[in-house]
Amino acid sequence: MHSKENIFLVGMMGAGKTTVGTQLARRLKLRFVDTDHEIEARTGVHIPLIFEIEGEAGFRKREAQVLAALTQESGLVLATGGGAVLDAQNRANLSKNGIVVYLDLPPAVLWERLRQDKKRPLLQVADPLNRLREIHAERDPLYRAVADIIIEGGSSSHHLVKLVEREINELFPE
Repeated sequence: MHSKENIFLVGMMGAGKTTVGTQLARRLKLRFVDTDHEIEARTGVHIPLIFEIEGEAGFRKREAQVLAALTQESGLVLATGGGAVLDAQNRANLSKNGIVVYLDLPPAVLWERLRQDKKRPLLQVADPLNRLREIHAERDPLYRAVADIIIEGGSSSHHLVKLVEREINELFPE
């Protein structure tokens, strides 16, 4: 049975997991953690450098270790990396240890948000919008499978926070 002790945000890069998560944690008086920031803090290097040195597989291994540890804690709102759902054990850890909220945005909206961001290793390709579409097509079924709550659309972060909070309270009343 889920509890409201942990809320895990999943979704594509640029969906607003960190922004919504920070505000949601403040409203609910929980601790906020971003897995990407935690990986950088633990390794002492930025994620693009991890990708450069260890490749995506090396990064995913580090991500799984951090996620396994964080999902065992309580009282937190966790913004996961966009690809965290690719690993079955990550999905299991998320599902059994908290409420999973999928922030779903279409690739075109994500591209508008990310087009100036040069720190996204998976978008350093000739056609980043098409790459976003491919990634979304691959991951969307996984996000949906693990999610307790799906929030679609790109409203303001303030509106999304209220929407997430309302959905959690409806799904898991006191």
